[in-house]
Amino acid sequence: MNGSQLVVKARQNLVNPAALAYLALVLAVAGWVAVDALFVDHPDASLVGVWLFLVTAPTSWLFLMLPGPLPLVGIVVGALVQAAVIGAGYRAATRGRGTGMPVTNR
Repeated sequence: MNGSQLVVKARQNLVNPAALAYLALVLAVAGWVAVDALFVDHPDASLVGVWLFLVTAPTSWLFLMLPGPLPLVGIVVGALVQAAVIGAGYRAATRGRGTGMPVTNR
């Protein structure tokens, strides 16, 4: 598989309703975490940041023990990997519907 085929496959897996809905969910949780961290005064520590790791699990958990800001990179990588997997599942589940073509010709 060459570079352009890889880009086409990644685009097909990331640009479909299921993958985009998952990415929207991750962005909504990130917004909630940002608002909570910036504007809500807590007398004690807030665990709201854990939700970003939960919605991008299990991929983001691989980055938790890395030093510095690398766990935050894990959230982005986890979101993209999970969206690609969800998108591939969506494409496999909807393959052949509405085209009038058998599955083997695609």
